[in-house]
Amino acid sequence: MSLNRARLRRAVRRDTFGVDVGGALNLVGALLRYFSLTFLYPAAIALGYDEPAWPFFAAGAITAVCGFGLERVTRGRDRIGPREGFLVVSLTWLLAAGFGSLPYLFVEPQLDNPIDALFETMSGFTTTGASVLTDNEGISHSIAMWRQFTCWLGGMGIVVLALAVLPRLRVGGRQLMEFEAPGPELETLTASVRNSARRLWLLYVGISAAEILALTLVGLFRLDERMSLYEAVAHTFSTMATAGFSTQARSIEAFGAASQWVIVLFMFLAGANFALTYRALVLRRPGALPRDEEFRVYAGFLALGSLVIFLELVAEGVHAGEEAVRHAVFQAVSIMTTTGFASTDFNLWPAFTALVLVALMFVGGSAGSTGGAIKPVRFLLLGRLLRRELDQTVHPELVAPLRFNGALVDERTLRGVIVFVVLYLAIFALGALGLMADAARVNLELSPFEAVAASATTLGNVGPSFGFAGPMGTFAPFSDVSTVIMTALMWFGRLELIPIAVLLTRAYWRA
Repeated sequence: MSLNRARLRRAVRRDTFGVDVGGALNLVGALLRYFSLTFLYPAAIALGYDEPAWPFFAAGAITAVCGFGLERVTRGRDRIGPREGFLVVSLTWLLAAGFGSLPYLFVEPQLDNPIDALFETMSGFTTTGASVLTDNEGISHSIAMWRQFTCWLGGMGIVVLALAVLPRLRVGGRQLMEFEAPGPELETLTASVRNSARRLWLLYVGISAAEILALTLVGLFRLDERMSLYEAVAHTFSTMATAGFSTQARSIEAFGAASQWVIVLFMFLAGANFALTYRALVLRRPGALPRDEEFRVYAGFLALGSLVIFLELVAEGVHAGEEAVRHAVFQAVSIMTTTGFASTDFNLWPAFTALVLVALMFVGGSAGSTGGAIKPVRFLLLGRLLRRELDQTVHPELVAPLRFNGALVDERTLRGVIVFVVLYLAIFALGALGLMADAARVNLELSPFEAVAASATTLGNVGPSFGFAGPMGTFAPFSDVSTVIMTALMWFGRLELIPIAVLLTRAYWRA
């Protein structure tokens, strides 16, 4: 009898709020409990370098206790549907950033402000790579590796990792994966979402291992003596996640040309669709890449951006020869894939190259990659939609369904693309206006272009901006209000706006 009454109360609560908040929180608690294990890796690094490991053990214990407690107070409500998925994914990422900031707060003087610590952690997990640190090389090995590791975890996705290992996430798993995975629609590798998540993570780990090996060999063969095993692991974490955090104050400029070319290759791979890469590398179907329309657009944007920057650098006498080619290709790939590494201080480049780099911030990596921003597939579909509208203006009776990779694109998908792009541009504009207004409030020298770049780079999860927040600079001069704005932009950008925007509507909470 009491059991029936409990079920009735849960049903009434769900009807009242329109979403099973308890069920969502129960799953978030479980995810936090498993997330607490990630602190063991930096703890091991700390022990290896004879550094304090207690901040990581303490952060892991606090995270585990909070996750377990959240599960206990919501037990019996462990099944969720697509509607609860929005809340689960949004809360998981926000809380992961919150708990992930604890080691910084415990021992890092540069991040003793909770807002700065949250910014740094959100920047890592969302693979943005923007930093408020003023002395990258002054932090311990374990704290530095934790920064890099947060990038790598966030690259393929915390929830996607959970889908690969937790049986209880089978219910609503496809929706959870779609809400977290970047791009307009999910392309699974198998009929089972769990198996798809496993294969994506295995591919991610495999390519990461290949980059670690390649960079380590560069160091061993003395092509770049600064590239040690530690540096190889740290920069692989950031490269594969298209994040851009570096252990060095001057980013990849601190390393030699050989290391830079290796990183260019893996940034390119990380910015491509992992499902396509899986077919090309694992299933041995290399033709899958050039046949894909988005991949061709992705490669075309990168080639065009690299060429334009190269010509400008040579014309202005900034660089010449191989150096001009390397820096042009490196920065075009780094910015468009939203990695954010810097092979040189492009803040000092001519104004036209700055405009090109900001434009590439909006393109981003492919759908299904670890890259952020709008994505080439959306630009492709918008271009075809515009062409159809122009054709139908001339010939109103024309019926012209749109296709992508030979398949028909339904009108609902096209509406979703338009809504996403409009919402993206609106949030970007509001972010830039907010940064300008706050800079005026605190008398911070911030030009309109720098505000635009800062909003674009945080919403697109790119990393470096221009001005004092350039590739060799820091976001530290921004006030706490601006830091909160940019933290929110990173959170919105990584989850592609919709899961968080939905939570702000009345319809979501109504029955």
